[in-house]
Amino acid sequence: MNINIITVLITGLIPLIIGFIWYNPKIGFGKAWMKVAEMTDEKMKGANMALIFGLTYVFSFFLAFALVFMTTHQHHVTSLFFMQPIEDPSTEMGAIYKAVMDHLGNSYRTFKHGSLHGTIGGFMTALPVIAINALFERKGFKYIAINAGYWILCMGIMGGIVCAFA
Repeated sequence: MNINIITVLITGLIPLIIGFIWYNPKIGFGKAWMKVAEMTDEKMKGANMALIFGLTYVFSFFLAFALVFMTTHQHHVTSLFFMQPIEDPSTEMGAIYKAVMDHLGNSYRTFKHGSLHGTIGGFMTALPVIAINALFERKGFKYIAINAGYWILCMGIMGGIVCAFA
């Protein structure tokens, strides 16, 4: 099962695009986030934005890559045959793999399906990680809601894209 690396590279841009809107003080949650994150204009001005955006893209690429496996069921089928010779359909394992893939084809390879799995991933991975960190940082519910909401939305959109174009 091949990974559409171009789609993954493009999908890695989603958190930057959504973040521009989500954390924008004029149209998004930027003012509320700055308050609950204890972020000041002085802190914002002293940041190396090229480094922040560059690393954000790298980490978002990692997330997009992981979402391919979370959203595309055909990768799970392929993993069942790990270390088995499935390239040749004349072999027993190859014939089984071919039969399964012929039957499944591109089932569940839609934006809607990938978005569902991406959103579930956001709720089940991003939310707990952010909430645990926030609890120890003594941040409140609003901080958790703003940041987890952002990642749940991003992962939903990213999951939809990588699944639809896998």
